[in-house]
Amino acid sequence: MIISSLQNPKVKDLVALQQKSQLRRERGLTVVEGRRELEHCMAAGFEPVDVFVCPEIPGRGFALPGMTTYEVTSEVYAKMAYRGGTEGVIATVRTRNLGLADLRTEGSPLYIVLESVEKPGNLGAVFRSADAAGADGVIVCDPLCDIYNPNVVRASIGAIFTVPTVEASSEETIKWLKSNNIQILTAQLQDSSPYYNTPMLGGTAIVMGTESTGLSQSWRKAADAHIMIPMAGQLDSLNVSVSAAVLLFEAIRQRQESKTL
Repeated sequence: MIISSLQNPKVKDLVALQQKSQLRRERGLTVVEGRRELEHCMAAGFEPVDVFVCPEIPGRGFALPGMTTYEVTSEVYAKMAYRGGTEGVIATVRTRNLGLADLRTEGSPLYIVLESVEKPGNLGAVFRSADAAGADGVIVCDPLCDIYNPNVVRASIGAIFTVPTVEASSEETIKWLKSNNIQILTAQLQDSSPYYNTPMLGGTAIVMGTESTGLSQSWRKAADAHIMIPMAGQLDSLNVSVSAAVLLFEAIRQRQESKTL
């Protein structure tokens, strides 16, 4: 049977989840749209609840052994989907609610900490960078955006599911980092040294704020070092996701180089 009605309860339910962050939080669900995103999600052990495919879209062929999938018409899929070109696959997925205690502290963990991030696209792109660098997690402090916003899922290409992610207040995150001897490096323009002159071999948390207001004083005071990316042009900063990638891969470079010495 193919779902053809826009009033179908499952269709209406998914659309509501797309649009309402409070509903996503209350039900512990998010919406994953696209083949790559769903594959990354499932590979990371997340559980799809309902999966919808549109047989009218070429190349869909998404098989989930032992799991019920619902076929929908192109009209219904257009109603459910947030964007075009997603291979005719969309699903609701159970989210996870990790805490700071769930994060790794032994060895030399590497974390990205974001304070008051508000743009879903930027947050999603940071997850991609964290995944690419093999970071141990992303800590989102005092968020102004739902970390499971469908825009975050899309911008991350599913990396939000592959990188351990925690929401916490700045106060409790600073306390947790200090108690676990993880150095705090704040990315800021004032009183800072070039990032490549700052050791990142031990446990490290790279802390970044919003492009408009930067970091709060609590983070600046808690920092073990202030770091910056020198700018050669007319602008004084990079997009937060680009900055995160630069700083993460500097940490990786230092750690790999130390192993060869």
